[in-house]
Amino acid sequence: MTFSIRRLTKDDMAAYRAVRLDSLRDHPEAYASTYDSAVGKPDAFWRETLEKLSLFGAFAEDGQLVGLAGFFQEAGDKDKHRGWLIQMYVRPALRGSGCAVSLVETILTYAKGRVMQVHLGVWDENPAAIRFYEKTGFHIYASDPRAYFWGGRFYGDHLMVRYLDEAPGKTSNE
Repeated sequence: MTFSIRRLTKDDMAAYRAVRLDSLRDHPEAYASTYDSAVGKPDAFWRETLEKLSLFGAFAEDGQLVGLAGFFQEAGDKDKHRGWLIQMYVRPALRGSGCAVSLVETILTYAKGRVMQVHLGVWDENPAAIRFYEKTGFHIYASDPRAYFWGGRFYGDHLMVRYLDEAPGKTSNE
């Protein structure tokens, strides 16, 4: 299956909402937000999210939104060199197709010239996701063992970074 990637606009609000809710429902361990808190949000919330974040979507040939990745830049005087890859999700039918890699590469390309490094958090019990991010040049720099508490249990996060001013796979400590 082929796909194309572009930045989401306010006209994509309904499709964005549907994919974001699917991601929260199907993979609650992967996100800080919950399906229950998001499902009742009004349209204004989804439009505002599209306006304040840089969100990119992967679209199938039929125009259906099938993947999502977002970028958020820190705004402080001392941390505006950092950005975050957020809301990463690809529908199951497109997993393994290169869609996720294309979304990450789109975020990294978008981030270049805006920030010097891109961070992300990934569930520490998801080795496939960790390997995926490592293949795209990220590396673990810290772990947050009880980052989230939901459904009666704790979830840990690995924090990963990709330095945009260095070759992929290198770290500032090398």
